[in-house]
Amino acid sequence: MATRAQKPTAETATTLALTALAFLAEDGPRLGRFLALTGIDPDQLRAAADAPETLLAVLDYFLGDESLLLVFTASNGVAPDTVFPARVALAHSVGIETAYD
Repeated sequence: MATRAQKPTAETATTLALTALAFLAEDGPRLGRFLALTGIDPDQLRAAADAPETLLAVLDYFLGDESLLLVFTASNGVAPDTVFPARVALAHSVGIETAYD
């Protein structure tokens, strides 16, 4: 019988999101596209990089671009199907309810 994977904690979700942000920051065009689509400027990003709202935006960005998500997860040894549950866990940690509970 298959077992369900454990739900991520807010801490593991935060770590994943920070890793994803670092992945974006390693590549100028990737980071530039994220900044352009979110409307955040580099100074704002530096100031709020670890804020839950910023990290949710990062995870949402990856979830909206499957090819980027797959490159990120492959290069970091992360299963692609762990990103969405991490996003849900992070949202819950700041009081945002989702329809996926």
